[in-house]
Amino acid sequence: MDSSQAFDIEFRNVVKRYGSVQAVNGLNFRVRRGAFHSFLGSSGCGKTTTLRMIAGFEQPSEGEVLLAGQAVAGVPAHRRPVNMVFQHYALFPHLSVAENIAYGLRYRTPRPDRAAQRRMADEALEMVRLSGFGARKPHELSGGQQQRVALARALVNKPTVLLLDEPLAALDRKLRKEMQSELLRLQREVGITFVLVTHDQEEALSMSDSISIMKDGLIIQTASPEALYETPASRYVADFIGESNLFGGTVRRVDGSRVVLATAAGLELSSPQTPTGPALAPQSEGCIAVRPELVGIAAAGAELAREVRLGGSVEDRIYLGNLTEYRVRTEAFGIVCVRVPRQGAEAGAAFEHGARVQVGWNQASGLAMGL
Repeated sequence: MDSSQAFDIEFRNVVKRYGSVQAVNGLNFRVRRGAFHSFLGSSGCGKTTTLRMIAGFEQPSEGEVLLAGQAVAGVPAHRRPVNMVFQHYALFPHLSVAENIAYGLRYRTPRPDRAAQRRMADEALEMVRLSGFGARKPHELSGGQQQRVALARALVNKPTVLLLDEPLAALDRKLRKEMQSELLRLQREVGITFVLVTHDQEEALSMSDSISIMKDGLIIQTASPEALYETPASRYVADFIGESNLFGGTVRRVDGSRVVLATAAGLELSSPQTPTGPALAPQSEGCIAVRPELVGIAAAGAELAREVRLGGSVEDRIYLGNLTEYRVRTEAFGIVCVRVPRQGAEAGAAFEHGARVQVGWNQASGLAMGL
């Protein structure tokens, strides 16, 4: 099989139960060899349970898990071609950095001799840009350096799959951004499959080739970051990835790929149907999602070249550096969020709290989808 078409991870109808609680409910997915894949969802959605079944810390109640094409039912964690980086690093405080990295090499078959272990530990340290730190103890390192040591320890065994369980959650925002770039660099250099579990959408969007959105033990949608943002399959995904203005209602009719929605406010909205979700039918409930950057804003009475226009007042103005975010209370739909770039046709005006304004968007800027 061509490596570009090979899969390092495959789940076939996998179910995991803890007593009467079903944590994972019939998962079917594959992760392409050499990909950076993320599982994204809120707490309790099943993403960590999924990761633990890949690692071998948990066994499925039903179904089959395959790693590099081989079924691994009953194979213990230390016999699987995977390593894991944990949120809290789990470094041994009494061992040096080099000894921490080489620890797992003791259990390889055949076991490398001491000289080979030192050489491999040094190579791993160089890979994470910590050459010369081998003699230090973990407490002598910063949080970011400890995270790099944990990565080096996981990579020294050259696993088929590297699992990352919220590895950056303990770092501050600036260091987290730096480590995101470091993880991407490492993944490209070593070329192995990385699987990240996180609840941080920005983290997943910035690093992943593909993302699985999970909810209630199910995968709701798997796609590239761009596809998830631009063509979400459902209201849940549109609301979870980024921010959307969501206008609910009843489908009045479907004209080809365009859906006409009657809202509770008595207005009709019309937008293309998302290509990734189930088809909407007349009389079904649905919504139209419009991203804040696609909504325009102007002073009340000024010209606003948009097909849908609503009057309202500014409830909040939030400065975001390259953007200004307005939250405008409208009579028809409550709060509508607008994001205006600092450089742009509408960037000149600054609307204060309480200012009367109008907001609007073009029908083609929205996307109709199910709930």
